[in-house]
Amino acid sequence: MICEAELSEDQPVDFSIIIPVYDNEGSLKPTFERLEDAVFSANKGKSYEVIFVDDGSGDNSLSELLEIQQKNPQTVTVIKFTRNFGQGYARLAGYTHARGKCLIYLTADLQNPPELINQMLDCFFNQGYDVVIGTRKSRNESFYRRFTSKIFYTIIKRLSFPGMPVGGFDYHLISDNVKALILENREANPFFQGQLLWSGYRAKMIPYEREKRFIGKSRWTFSKKIKFMIDGISAYSYFPFRIMTAGGIVVVLAGFVYGIWTFLARIVAHTPMEGWQLLIILVLVLAGVQMLMLGIVGEYLWRTLDQVRNRPPYVIERIYK
Repeated sequence: MICEAELSEDQPVDFSIIIPVYDNEGSLKPTFERLEDAVFSANKGKSYEVIFVDDGSGDNSLSELLEIQQKNPQTVTVIKFTRNFGQGYARLAGYTHARGKCLIYLTADLQNPPELINQMLDCFFNQGYDVVIGTRKSRNESFYRRFTSKIFYTIIKRLSFPGMPVGGFDYHLISDNVKALILENREANPFFQGQLLWSGYRAKMIPYEREKRFIGKSRWTFSKKIKFMIDGISAYSYFPFRIMTAGGIVVVLAGFVYGIWTFLARIVAHTPMEGWQLLIILVLVLAGVQMLMLGIVGEYLWRTLDQVRNRPPYVIERIYK
């Protein structure tokens, strides 16, 4: 057994738990207490660390985190961003600074039960899985969130990843090998679920019931969901480009057929060629199709520009350890 006091800053540990924090005041201490009761006490033979990443919180989350860190200086690290960079980059920062043989990603709102970590660790240490995913068999949330989540993951499942769990996932464990692969990619707009499924490493799915948020409110807004969906589709699917190609073919064929029909009507039936109203309709439809296609191309070009700029994905103000 490795005692907490014997661990140095650079010494590897058996597992690291990464927790992003954004305005989670009031739920941080209960989260850590549940980890102590359900996980640390059940894995006394293993060394561990907990990395909290404060993603630009505007409440008293940092003060609460520092209280936890001061009471547990050997096992708790707090990383503070200069501003809000997003949950994905908070996860990435945790990956970068983690020392564990495996890494567990856990949210700070207690919707994902910490007790599941014990099963994840068993899958990694005893069964040899490099990726362990907690899949949501049910969600104790509003109809709106369940409905939008179902639509989102259905689209991702059909366009990008057939193996995507129906309810999606965020709760997971990865090995150090998978972590190295993700850090090497350095995508400007990462879709982490896709990164895990794309890696091809042996994965284990563990179903669980997502609990109701007991304090605060979710910051996972509709606009962020849309951005996340676009990341998932644009990074791992050529479907939008294929839609553009197919749309262009359909419009060209329709115009060709309409031209022949108009010509034959003029020659055979002597139908006068007025059609100014139809002309306006065609112009509007074609202009709309062109603008849509340009928008899709622009989305990919913007992401390419974002990648080649090679800006740092986040800025750390201070690390408390």
